[in-house]
Amino acid sequence: MTRRTVRIAMNGVTGRMGYRQHLVRSILAIREQGGLDLGDGDVLWPEPVLVGRRAHALEELAARHGLTEWSTDLDAVLGDDTVDIYFDAQVTQARVEAIKKAVAAGKHIYTEKPTATDVEGALDLARLAQEAGIKHGVVQDKIFLPGLLKLKRLIDGGFFGEILSVRGEFGYWVFEGDWQEAQRPSWNYRAEDGGGIVVDMFPHWEYVLHELFGRVTTVQAHVQTHIPERRDERGEPYAATADDAAYGIFQLEGGAVAQINSSWAVRVNRDELVEFQVDGTHGSAVAGLRNCRVQHRSATPKPVWNPDLPVTESFRDQWQEVPDNAVFDNGFKAQWELFLRHIVLDEPYAWDLMAGARGVQLAELGLKSHAEGRRLDVPELSL
Repeated sequence: MTRRTVRIAMNGVTGRMGYRQHLVRSILAIREQGGLDLGDGDVLWPEPVLVGRRAHALEELAARHGLTEWSTDLDAVLGDDTVDIYFDAQVTQARVEAIKKAVAAGKHIYTEKPTATDVEGALDLARLAQEAGIKHGVVQDKIFLPGLLKLKRLIDGGFFGEILSVRGEFGYWVFEGDWQEAQRPSWNYRAEDGGGIVVDMFPHWEYVLHELFGRVTTVQAHVQTHIPERRDERGEPYAATADDAAYGIFQLEGGAVAQINSSWAVRVNRDELVEFQVDGTHGSAVAGLRNCRVQHRSATPKPVWNPDLPVTESFRDQWQEVPDNAVFDNGFKAQWELFLRHIVLDEPYAWDLMAGARGVQLAELGLKSHAEGRRLDVPELSL
């Protein structure tokens, strides 16, 4: 057996997402399984180099997981020729310059989204990476979730017939921080710090719609700040200047229409935190993070509208659960493994910085649509 080590500079792993999903549940999980099997007796061994601003946090994190390499000096890490990949899970406003430095240093790039604060910045990163001849990828985790993998299986199998519409509901109540601690960092609710649910979630909706149903061709959005004041990590009040809810309508290539509501000011009355209902001429499905239920046209009941009588049937019970038929791994880990195979084996990989730029574009146009009160075309991007 030959072990091939790939060294990864991981910037932003002291944050919630960078730590839980990317370090612990992806890179360390790959190590715990003995590395990534490349076939023919070869195994890829990821070696993380932790990068951040707070030395004590990095040192504690490294000690907790038996890691030895960490640094607060990004330039020094990027100057190390043994480092192969730069990964970025920082706040968006710090991402562009760090990635530019990594590209200039000849590192392959893997990054969280959004890749930049505006579409020009996102396209600039894609252009620089292409000119440098490096490989690059953007995290697009939702399409690797079990529920959406089942949904894709239905699409590929022709279950829906002609797809007519997609309805998405995402969100939960994020506490204001006064009588209960908020579950999300305060910068998420300050526009000046790059916060807002549009810039956070529209990039997700772009790749989910693009990968499963077709390219987004138009967007019309209404954006709201429902909770105008929140309390930060120190318990101090601050003005919530960023949007905490967005209501979007997206026309898709091929004719289907998608409506997706996103909110941090909604209480959950559904089975999962995000659900997509897909309706087609031959059948419908409701997919969440893990589960997916279907109703074929041959088993569709005929409800009759009568507000004078109580409902006598359980509509939910008339749907059928889609079986797993497979073992689903953590979505972040699954995409990491595909990207690492892309790096060392040159296997195809579609979710690059141009895909990331499409997500930034949709968020930018969504905010512009709200500001101008009109529907906007979503042009195809090119370098």
